[in-house]
Amino acid sequence: MSESTTAPQSATPPPAGLERFTYFDAPVRAFAAATVLWGIVGMLVGLVIASQLAFPQLNVGWLHFGRLRPLHTNAVIFAFAGNAIFTGIYYSMQRLLKARVFSDGLTWFHFWGWQAIIVSAALTLPLGITSGKEYAELEWPIDIAIAVVWVAFAVNLFGTIAKRRERHLYVAIWFYLSCILAVAVLHIFNSLAVPASWFKSYSLYAGAQDAFMQWWYGHNAVAFFLTTPFLGLMYYFMPKAAERPVFSYRLSIVHFWSIVFLYMWAGPHHLHYTALPEWASTLGMVFSVMLWMPSWGGMINGLLTLRGAWNKVSDDPVLKFFVAGVTFYGMSTFEGPMMSVKSVNALSHYTDWTIAHVHSGALGWNGFITFGMLYWLAPRLFQTELFSKKLATLHFWLGTVGLLVYVLSMYTAGVTQGLMWRAFDETGRLQYPDFVETVTRLMPMYYIRIVGGTLYFAGVVLGGYNLLRTWQGRPSVYADAVAEAAPLAKDWTDPHPPKPGIFEWGWHRGWERNGLVFSVVTAGAVIVASLFEIIPTFVLDSNIPTIAAVQPYTPLELAGREIYIAEGCYNCHSQMVRPLRSETERYGEYSKPGEFVYDHPFQWGSRRIGPDLHRVGGKYPDLWHVRHMENPQTVHAQSVMPAFGWLLTQDLDWNSVQKNVDAMAMLGVPYGQDVLAGKAVESAKAQATAIAERVHKDGGPADLQGKQITALVAYLQRLGTDIAVKSEAPKHASAAPAPRGTP
Repeated sequence: MSESTTAPQSATPPPAGLERFTYFDAPVRAFAAATVLWGIVGMLVGLVIASQLAFPQLNVGWLHFGRLRPLHTNAVIFAFAGNAIFTGIYYSMQRLLKARVFSDGLTWFHFWGWQAIIVSAALTLPLGITSGKEYAELEWPIDIAIAVVWVAFAVNLFGTIAKRRERHLYVAIWFYLSCILAVAVLHIFNSLAVPASWFKSYSLYAGAQDAFMQWWYGHNAVAFFLTTPFLGLMYYFMPKAAERPVFSYRLSIVHFWSIVFLYMWAGPHHLHYTALPEWASTLGMVFSVMLWMPSWGGMINGLLTLRGAWNKVSDDPVLKFFVAGVTFYGMSTFEGPMMSVKSVNALSHYTDWTIAHVHSGALGWNGFITFGMLYWLAPRLFQTELFSKKLATLHFWLGTVGLLVYVLSMYTAGVTQGLMWRAFDETGRLQYPDFVETVTRLMPMYYIRIVGGTLYFAGVVLGGYNLLRTWQGRPSVYADAVAEAAPLAKDWTDPHPPKPGIFEWGWHRGWERNGLVFSVVTAGAVIVASLFEIIPTFVLDSNIPTIAAVQPYTPLELAGREIYIAEGCYNCHSQMVRPLRSETERYGEYSKPGEFVYDHPFQWGSRRIGPDLHRVGGKYPDLWHVRHMENPQTVHAQSVMPAFGWLLTQDLDWNSVQKNVDAMAMLGVPYGQDVLAGKAVESAKAQATAIAERVHKDGGPADLQGKQITALVAYLQRLGTDIAVKSEAPKHASAAPAPRGTP
């Protein structure tokens, strides 16, 4: 194939046997611009929430850490990384398949649809409109929009494959296909929910089953959204930048299929020592450890592609970004399997170690591959010279130093947390019984993280400036990217048939020539691995034993749970006491699977900036919770928790109470006929009045019965009380749970 950047001369026909066509690069430019824009926005929000942890006074009103953290994660994952994926795929697949994109209209629909989804997320998440499922917080109308746009993307890619002029599907296309197929399966099944209103829905799954589905989705979203498509970008853009072929075709095959067959099994390792059946988390651990080998095979294949070109790395910022990105990929894919080992996970889980791990992957692997790709693409897309190679190099060093400062501070914080939480003194008691002691010990690391994050963010802004100035130097009219190639033979013959034999990989060459077969095998690997875990988890009732004492949340408690989710409390608190001595000593009886059968969605959390809350019910008086939510620093001066004073003044939405109860009943939650017959609001008001009277009697503010704080207090006082020994009196008389009415 030959390619030029000048428009074809109509008077000059293509050579015999060749077809002349143009590539559609306008949407590639648009996706690249969106990548830079959303990268700056997403990382700015990340810098804000990091500062809020170090300086709690920066939590201003409802723009607090709990609501902004999901905005940060969604912006970096789906806006920044997502647009980067589409930039690279739309550019490279046309060249690899020797065909213009299947549909110009679908491409633009994909672009504008994805940006509309991002804007919707940016508007709804800070307003507390969330499903409460980590990395899948967007509510059901946006979930449907994501599915529609993703189908358009899939049709475009498969349509381009169908009209291709290149018989052989290059390795990058394999990884793109796995992304499209796996993400569709993950998104659809994890997002199944029953809507209660336009802005509220309840997960179809509950408790341990919902936790399994969430981390089946969460881990494999990392696999097939943040890993496989970026590996495809690595396999295309890194050889292009180095002007060297991929080191090993055979290693590419092993790398790809090992990841596709193994990754889907690994999700449950996020739930070690929880109420998930132990066989599931153990299976996840085994497959996670096995993933280390193929992952490093891909890293080696990438780095050895530079053989003979290492002298260029010192002078070329593009290769600097690629080398650093692949190196961070190797670090992350070693650390992930290590953290999946139960003994390591017991220390690392819920700590800032996980934060260091995910940022080394997202900012090191995804970020550096993205910036390397953008710097390589900019002169070709904008048809001019890169504005400043020196600024690109400075961007690299700011990013590298900033990221190292960031992750090293968080590794230190994470290990400190894990060791302090499990420490016992010489008498056998917890050495640090007050959770806030850990928080104060981490503050120096939080300050250092801000420095590292600022350096990385400065690099991103500098890169955006460099690319903007490059764009400003573009010609007045872009020249068409013209190519010539021969059409495919109708008989599907291979002019260079491979040698037979499994070790000659002839069978794989056959798959690569048939996009349908390749896609079916890839989808089959994803689906079969998922079903082997999903079916036992959902079908075998013995995996989730029931507890007769566990009852549904009352209407007011359910309303309080919605406030808890809307404020993003799950971003800082877990609700899962693991069967580890340090946790049962600190929090109480370990959590049982049957306690969560009415939790749609589950709220086990993945991080403890604050203490676990599963046994907080009845531990403190109602007034304590009111004061704590109004101003946490009056209870613990060193607390980094935001103040939620408006909950004492904002009216509870009584109109939503019955709708939410009805939606839960549709999911099989056994509410009594009185509640379902329209008396949910009456029951909620009665319980709210009882709480408000106790608060006022103990010296708190009056007339809280119609405020959101009463619902939240009702929910918090309920947590973990269903299996409490009936003969035990609450520690505080005023903390006794209110009557639950008729469930």
